Amino acid sequence: MTDLAALRRAFGDLPVVRVGSVGPDGPHVAPLWFVWRDDAVYVSCRRPSRTVRNVERDPRVALLLDRGHRWVELAGVELLGTATILAPDHPSMRGPISAWHEKYRGLLGGEGFERFARAVPDIAFLRVEPWRAVAWDHAAG
Repeated sequence: MTDLAALRRAFGDLPVVRVGSVGPDGPHVAPLWFVWRDDAVYVSCRRPSRTVRNVERDPRVALLLDRGHRWVELAGVELLGTATILAPDHPSMRGPISAWHEKYRGLLGGEGFERFARAVPDIAFLRVEPWRAVAWDHAAG
């Protein structure tokens, strides 16, 4: 497996991860907010959502993170893993939620968290433990 710590340093600051899940009608991809901690990637999503329903049926997911615009700048990683659905009040979520708030505070603005809480009253987190990572970096040659 590729060095996950190096990949986390390279891509953990991105605002959005694309999450691929599979439902009864086929694949589904959604752009979602996330934090990549030492132990797992934590992805926030609405409950209920198609992503959550898909993970309830089949916990295997694909996460895609990439950066760059021109071909010689493109770099990214696909993480394949198993997702566990956790409520924000789950005992293991204290650190990930603090990191999530810190990461997105600036994107939400002054009153943004209050508006977000009203708009997304039932948030869940997917805790994704990668079991495979495939990375690419066109800048490296």
